[in-house]
Amino acid sequence: MAEAASQDLLLAAAFVSDAQYNRNIPFKTSPEAVRLYYLYNHWIMRTATYFFIFLNLSLAVFEEPAVYPLPFLVTSVVEVLCLVVFFGRLTHFAKVTLRNVFWKDTKNICIMVAILLSLTDLAIYGVLRMYDVRSIRWSRIVRPIFLINFAESRQIRRAFRSIRNTLPEITYVFLLFMFSLLMFSLMALKLFGERNLQTAEGLPYFKNYLEIVFDLYVLVTTANSPDVMMPAFDFSSWYALFFIAFVIVNTYIFMSLFLAVVYNNYKKHLKNEIRKLAYMKHCKMIEAFNILKEEEGAQFVVREAQWKQLVKLVAPDISNSHRELLLRISDDEQKGFIDKKSFVQLADLLNIQVITLKIRSHPLGQWMPGVYKSAVSRFLRSMVRHRGFVWTYDVIILINAIFIALDEETPYISYAEWVFLALYIIEILLKVYTYEPRAFFGKNQFWNWFDTLIIFAALTATILNTTLKSTTKYNSQQILDIVFILRVLRLIRIVDSIQRFRVIMNTLINIVPTMLTFGGLTLVVYCVFAIIGMELFHGKIQFFPANSNAPHSLECGNAALKDSLFARAKYCKNNFNNFASSFIVLMELTVVNQWHVFANGFANVTVQPAKLYFIAFHIVMVIIIVNIFVSFILEAFFVEYSLEKSEVETAIEQKIQELGMGVQEDELQDEHLLDNMESAEHDLEGEGGTKPQSKGLVFKIASKRYRTVDSLLQRMFEAEIPLEDEGPSVEEFLNLFPTAAIPSNVTSESAA
Repeated sequence: MAEAASQDLLLAAAFVSDAQYNRNIPFKTSPEAVRLYYLYNHWIMRTATYFFIFLNLSLAVFEEPAVYPLPFLVTSVVEVLCLVVFFGRLTHFAKVTLRNVFWKDTKNICIMVAILLSLTDLAIYGVLRMYDVRSIRWSRIVRPIFLINFAESRQIRRAFRSIRNTLPEITYVFLLFMFSLLMFSLMALKLFGERNLQTAEGLPYFKNYLEIVFDLYVLVTTANSPDVMMPAFDFSSWYALFFIAFVIVNTYIFMSLFLAVVYNNYKKHLKNEIRKLAYMKHCKMIEAFNILKEEEGAQFVVREAQWKQLVKLVAPDISNSHRELLLRISDDEQKGFIDKKSFVQLADLLNIQVITLKIRSHPLGQWMPGVYKSAVSRFLRSMVRHRGFVWTYDVIILINAIFIALDEETPYISYAEWVFLALYIIEILLKVYTYEPRAFFGKNQFWNWFDTLIIFAALTATILNTTLKSTTKYNSQQILDIVFILRVLRLIRIVDSIQRFRVIMNTLINIVPTMLTFGGLTLVVYCVFAIIGMELFHGKIQFFPANSNAPHSLECGNAALKDSLFARAKYCKNNFNNFASSFIVLMELTVVNQWHVFANGFANVTVQPAKLYFIAFHIVMVIIIVNIFVSFILEAFFVEYSLEKSEVETAIEQKIQELGMGVQEDELQDEHLLDNMESAEHDLEGEGGTKPQSKGLVFKIASKRYRTVDSLLQRMFEAEIPLEDEGPSVEEFLNLFPTAAIPSNVTSESAA
């Protein structure tokens, strides 16, 4: 009986954990499968998976063409090891799901095909290499599949789904844009083709229709403006009207339409995704409740003891006092059980970071009470706490910025740096004297750590530089660079001093984790285009030092680039000769400036259709992904920023205030709290477990926002789902979302 109850608790904890982290993995409910599922989701397993995924991707750095060449045997062994790990991870996943579920999941099929293709290509390449036959490692292009399709990368898959769902709407706008581009190109051919005009390089101007289409497409990106217009403009000022009309229609109208269509569709599809997750989370919490429920009068409830055991399993790292606080919220009337409505909210409560704080007095107040509590000491501490102290150092920082910009060779400027360093050190010492050190250097006190590390790093570098310069003929530019950078970084402190700056910075910091999704998306696109670029353009362009006497060194090692803008601009180092250089070129293409110079340069050393590679990258990366990224940032910032300014308190904050154990965020920022605080493990229960020990114990919400924008939006959409409406059944839900198909005896997870 006890063993069955333990297994039920473990299963319920798995449901709650999945609801908390929005995991969409279907798993069996047998005891053995549940234990395997816990192992599958363990952070070590997930970290190891990501490690081998990125190790597999990084092999391109060491394979031919390599940045750091390694023997083929070494790279092939590492690749086989990665593939074995991926197969093992896939096998582990198969153990926790039913066979028909596993084989219906497209992700699993993609991973298996990628493993098979990689092994086949590796074997063929190795055999051909033994006979000195050069071949292409075509399977390297499938390596990003592992990053996309493992269950841990659901956010990246969601981004790809957003792109896929947005493509039909983008296609109509793109076709209309292409029609406009082709029409303007035809007009340009008729207007300028027969006038024998020449470009600045002495080439025929607008003679070839395809070249005109390419040049005007580049003009849409503004990369060749006004250069492309000047021959016609020099011939007649009236021709400027043609280019003005073209820019207005295609750059300002159509590019804005792209952003509007992407933004609108992104919001629509994201809302559908979040609504789906909301239903799934609701279903999982209901299933967890049904496993643990007991009858209490006319309703079903979960007993307090079981609830505590459940929370310990789901969130073992939270403090006892935090757990008791959540219990007080869930069991507001302290009846000894949690009803269905309160139980369903547990996943959201666990997503809010609560810091348990213990009031402590300053150590100097215990060691030297007479000195620390004297009138002079109290005056000094009150002065440090006053806003005037902060404003004074803000002025000092601004004056320091002026001195940094001045010539350091002047002796007085050099001496002033020591004065500023001394002032900053005095500031830190005064704050440590005023505020309890363990609170001042708490794990959540980012700016205090930042200030202290920057100041002492600058002090160390300055002393080292001065000492070495005073010896022989030493002159280390590297140490000077470090000193200069550290001095400039000190100016960032001003951001924390201005309330509105702090709000904006905190908002940006909060959305950084969600921006990593698009970092993964960009990595996938870059990897694919980098590998294709290396196969197409490797060795076509070479970089030579300025004093090189090699043939065609001024033409990047290729006579086809003679007198080209690419060679004259000394872009030779921008090539696809290795993985790192390819990434740099793709980053430059993403910025857009001068991307047509790259396209023309690589087309000159290969064939003119090679420009299609650069156009394809611009469409995929700049028009689609960057616009989706902008849409994401706009939505994320609006949600985070609006909630940052909101006065609405969460249930946790309300309960903390009801218990009289709260501390306001502004009190922590202004550091006016009595003595100071540190994180601590304490029981909220007093004797008998009925009254809180408020003496020496307070709580605060680390952030009034949810940790991700998806969580925020999900919380907003969940408000539209009444508790009584538990959503569709598993079978009905899966009929709505066929990709999530799972049998009825498996969990209500989707395999999306």
